[in-house]
Amino acid sequence: MTRAILLDLGGVVLGINFKRVFRAWAAAADVSEAVFYDHWRLDDAYKAQEVGELSFTSYCEHLSTTLNVTMTDQQWRDGWNALWTHPFKEVCSMLPAIGARYSLYAFSNTNAVHANSFFSRYPEELAHFNKVFLSHEIGLRKPSVEAFKQVCERMALAPEDVFFIDDTPENVEGAKKAGLNAHHARGGPAVAACLAQLL
Repeated sequence: MTRAILLDLGGVVLGINFKRVFRAWAAAADVSEAVFYDHWRLDDAYKAQEVGELSFTSYCEHLSTTLNVTMTDQQWRDGWNALWTHPFKEVCSMLPAIGARYSLYAFSNTNAVHANSFFSRYPEELAHFNKVFLSHEIGLRKPSVEAFKQVCERMALAPEDVFFIDDTPENVEGAKKAGLNAHHARGGPAVAACLAQLL
């Protein structure tokens, strides 16, 4: 029996576009966007930042070295937070009804800089969640089975009682392995259609 809804944030509730990050960084550093498209990777340093093992400043130092790009900390930060586009209206309009019927939570692979940014940008949308679980705070990131198990423990729920939506297939598979009722959907219309079956 579904008792709680667990949603990813980026790509599920909040619109994101990594091209905006590369565009902002390229303009600030006065280099071609190809520098980032060709050489930026979701590497170990990126993942370390998302589990709270690496600070944003250290991550930017890593990027500066690997990409051979120089910027101020603020320029790195401003470009990093250019990620957001807009909340998905179709999804956000459904959250009050979802929250009235089920416990509503979010689980995001993120970092302190992005978290501070989306909490300040979208307080009304995020206020619908009982709790937002962040990878850099719990020290585990999706698609780790242990990450999902820990989130379920913190919600005091059995995994099979949790309906989960994520925009990344690997995360959905990790959730399924942990026992959650997991679904893949990306973007406002697809996520709203997935949520509609719960109402």
